[in-house]
Amino acid sequence: MLTNKESVYTICGALMLSVLVATCVAKPANEPKLNQREIDFDKIKENLITDDNSEYLKSYAAKMLSYMNLTVSPCDNFYEYACGNWKLVKPERQSASKRSNHGEIWYTLIDKTEQLLLSNSTLAEDLGYAKEMRIAQQFYNACLSAELVPMPAADPAYLALIRSIGGFPAVDGDAWHASNFSWFNMSCHLTNYGAHGLIKERILQFHPFRPYFELPELGFDYILHSDTIATNVTKGYKMNEKRMRGYLKTYGLSDEKVADVIDGVFAFLREALEIADRFDEDKTKCIALSSNEEPFPLWNNYYDIAWAGPIFNEVIDPFCDFYYHELDKVCAKHKPGVANYLAMKLLYSMDFKLETSKFQRDSCMLNLLASVPYILNKFYLLKHFTDKTNTEIANIIVELRKSLVYLLKNANWIDEDTRRNTLLLESEILPRIGAYIDDNLTENIIRKMNNLTFVPGSYAINNINLRKFRIYMKRYHGFHHKELSSETKPSELLLGIVPNSYYVYWENSINIMAGVLHPPMYHEAWPNSLKFGTIGYVVGHELAHGFEVNTDRFNCYVNHFNNILIPEINRTINGYKTQNENIADSVGLRMAMGAYRSHMKQLISENNSSNVLKNEQMPGLDLSPEQLFYVGFAQVLCADYKEETYWEEWTDDHVMEKYRVLGTVTNDEYFAQSFNCPSGSPMNPNSKKCRIW
Repeated sequence: MLTNKESVYTICGALMLSVLVATCVAKPANEPKLNQREIDFDKIKENLITDDNSEYLKSYAAKMLSYMNLTVSPCDNFYEYACGNWKLVKPERQSASKRSNHGEIWYTLIDKTEQLLLSNSTLAEDLGYAKEMRIAQQFYNACLSAELVPMPAADPAYLALIRSIGGFPAVDGDAWHASNFSWFNMSCHLTNYGAHGLIKERILQFHPFRPYFELPELGFDYILHSDTIATNVTKGYKMNEKRMRGYLKTYGLSDEKVADVIDGVFAFLREALEIADRFDEDKTKCIALSSNEEPFPLWNNYYDIAWAGPIFNEVIDPFCDFYYHELDKVCAKHKPGVANYLAMKLLYSMDFKLETSKFQRDSCMLNLLASVPYILNKFYLLKHFTDKTNTEIANIIVELRKSLVYLLKNANWIDEDTRRNTLLLESEILPRIGAYIDDNLTENIIRKMNNLTFVPGSYAINNINLRKFRIYMKRYHGFHHKELSSETKPSELLLGIVPNSYYVYWENSINIMAGVLHPPMYHEAWPNSLKFGTIGYVVGHELAHGFEVNTDRFNCYVNHFNNILIPEINRTINGYKTQNENIADSVGLRMAMGAYRSHMKQLISENNSSNVLKNEQMPGLDLSPEQLFYVGFAQVLCADYKEETYWEEWTDDHVMEKYRVLGTVTNDEYFAQSFNCPSGSPMNPNSKKCRIW
């Protein structure tokens, strides 16, 4: 999936074909070569665009050009060439995470959603959702008028909630009793509000939609590892210390008391991080250490607190028994420190983290979209997802599937039985554009908004209620799995109002959501070259997930990315963890280029070539159509990182955008052809490329 941490929803999966053979290989000599010069793009003149979209195309081309750093050769560093200036010209926003060009689509969506929210009462009444729309408007308007800078951490509503789930010894002093405190139970309660304490919950995306668990990420603005808080002068220490100090000072604590509380929290964190060091944060190694451990006994508490009882028949595996047994020992030594940490993690989850009220509107709208997305999604699809767009994306998918079939038929390193099976698998792919439509389920989910309680005059209470409702909706399918068919789709597939696309392995489907169909991913006025390099690449990426391999061939990608150092955090990319996404990028882009070339040949054969070719460039960009294809691909992935956000991405299945671009194009001989990169140049390092299909 093409995704990032700004995105709210994720679905992962792949059909693994273990019979495939793989190595790092050169292009087979007998494979038909797609030659750029079969289409004489050099004859195209950029001033031939004369249709009604010409002004828009000039404007967007100028934007693309502003992202580029033309002082860098595309053959030396293609990411810097295509995206080097993006961080200098990107719109002013506040983001607690990285900034990315793909992520900017969220702001397009909130603009459109706000218009729907504030101006479509008649539509809401016509559809029978007037009451639910008024609820959404109430919460949004209350957020806009609330004092959120700085966060009012000492609001009585927040303190009352903290006391009800475990307490806040820093504030309550002798009234807090360590003997009554359970770090595990308090962490369970935190999951009900989307706060990641010492339990990191995820929800499986198929029936019965039960939870599963990952290694908790410790810290606040800066995800912590042992070396990032080894001393009190590291950035990791300073950022976390600043966040905690800000919360504690709102309670009127003395500087001496604040320092003492923070020292206690860091004492706990350092010992907790040492546990993960013992298995290098690798779950497989942790499970091996658990072989002689008894099951950690408190997980039943989690189901009682988070799910109102053991509602699932299946045995639920926690993250790792060894980790939780060891963590229990550490928490027993640091009860006040743990309680203070968890209390502030809850505050952190409620905090909009605004530096200035200038960005309050964006944050309020994003919060509403995350909390009550289904009603907003219904109106968005009605107003903004057109039949014309649906048809064009459907046609692009057809072209990409033709390209995939070509690759499968011409892969001479697989046996005929495997080829037959893969072609059968391809023929059964289910394409879905916009969103999955289930009116009855959507109706039931939207009506749950009537359980939301709005309290005039207390945004803290409304914030708590809304965030708890958000988690209830994430767990909705799990809560109701006994009422739902085993064929029920995950709730995320109902939501077209997200800038994302998914491959769902258990039904062999690709899902191109309506919300992703905005620049820099798609615009109907763009030339085919740009469309195939952007949304075409995304379609190819998702298609590729259905044909990932589990044998030697992926080792080329593993080794390639294992050798990439991220200097900002002095870590190398985990090529094994990220292999599926790296392969999908590589195969998807190759598939998209094959589809584009084939599509253009067909258009030229059916029409006068000059009329077809004249619109394949962007005005003002000195790029051939194929070069524009690759620049479009790269600019989808333009990003700007703070040091702390590298840590978030380092543990993700996707590598950082920069290395996605570089890792993909250096394994793509068509890229080298398009930019005439000589063999041995950084972007065309040698004649052998990592290759799956």
